[in-house]
Amino acid sequence: QVQLVESGGGLVQTGGSLRLSCAASGRLFGRYALGWFRQAPGKERDFVAAMRYSGGSTYYSDSVKGRFTISRDSAANTVYLQMNSLKPEDTAVYYCAARSEFVYTDYFEANKYDYWGQGTQVTVSS
Repeated sequence: QVQLVESGGGLVQTGGSLRLSCAASGRLFGRYALGWFRQAPGKERDFVAAMRYSGGSTYYSDSVKGRFTISRDSAANTVYLQMNSLKPEDTAVYYCAARSEFVYTDYFEANKYDYWGQGTQVTVSS
């Protein structure tokens, strides 16, 4: 069983930066997939970024590519999402998620993830 707790959200102006953290309790194996998703009011939960817990390649949605960076500290059992050049359209609740296997064909699908955090609000003012 894996439990995830996000932190680091807040209010920031356009062009600002935030770093979200996701602390995991329980054992994460190298093959696990870690992802960040976001959900704006009245919208679907959208993919933001993902990676394999063991490291290696990272994957991003087109809307955040070049601005956001996913990373992990395996010693701390923590996943991060560094968000730079924030825009008002980035405003959403951000969720950390994990699943027991990284699958290259569906890592971006929210319904494939087994474990979710409670979410953290990010608000970007214009």
